[in-house]
Amino acid sequence: MIGTFSIGFLRIGWIDVVDVLLVTVLFYQLYKLLTGSVALKIFLGLMSIYLLYLVVKAAGMELLTSILGQFMSVGVLASIILFQQEIRRFLLTIGKATAFDRMRVFPWRRDAPTERMSITPFVEAAKSLAGKNTGALIAFQMVSDLKFYGDSGDLIDATVSKRLLMSIFNKTSPLHDGAVIISNNRIKAARCILPVSENPDVPASMGLRHRAAIGLTEVTDSVVLVVSEETGQISLVRGGEVFRNLSSSDLRARLNEFLFDAAPRPASTSASAAEVAA
Repeated sequence: MIGTFSIGFLRIGWIDVVDVLLVTVLFYQLYKLLTGSVALKIFLGLMSIYLLYLVVKAAGMELLTSILGQFMSVGVLASIILFQQEIRRFLLTIGKATAFDRMRVFPWRRDAPTERMSITPFVEAAKSLAGKNTGALIAFQMVSDLKFYGDSGDLIDATVSKRLLMSIFNKTSPLHDGAVIISNNRIKAARCILPVSENPDVPASMGLRHRAAIGLTEVTDSVVLVVSEETGQISLVRGGEVFRNLSSSDLRARLNEFLFDAAPRPASTSASAAEVAA
């Protein structure tokens, strides 16, 4: 066959080489997706059971083969249930890579211009809240829809302003405990519940606000602003990566970069959860 070569008794074609490389890349991406989470241990457990099933089947142990076979028959459904967050993250990664929503399919069609959101209220509110050691959690919706998390709180649908943000996160406000979701240049909801990260590398110095911010950015492409109630530090979280101890000017620059695709800045103040732990 054209395009094949031999290694000992094996005959390998270029298609086989490409096949092995693609499978290697797939497993590497799967490892990156699962590493640092409980899902990796679950995946290794499932693989161990599958290998045990192959061994007992080859050994002719009919009873054990039958029992493990029944378990393996529902393995796909069980995997979808167990890895639903990881599958969602994987599909989101593919969606961001293809970016169909940003492609201009019809070049003669002009999209209606959208008003650029002012980030000044967020910078000023974060500075004021940090000065009073008042905690805050603000999630900015990007491509991923945050309606599910917005429905867990109280609908507001109001124009963004510094006073409104400070009123929401005031310690005596019934809305302060939870996250504010920003969508389409408006405050959509407050007192929202966000998924808490299960990453064991998140240091103990980060409270539930930071864990919730990391958790949301692990399953969506959102950007989350955090003001620590304990230290008064301002942080931004994107893609599970934490940018800590930001000044007002740093916060403004990072928000411009993350929300409006500005030119990237050197990641001098950025740190992943693992790096912070170290």
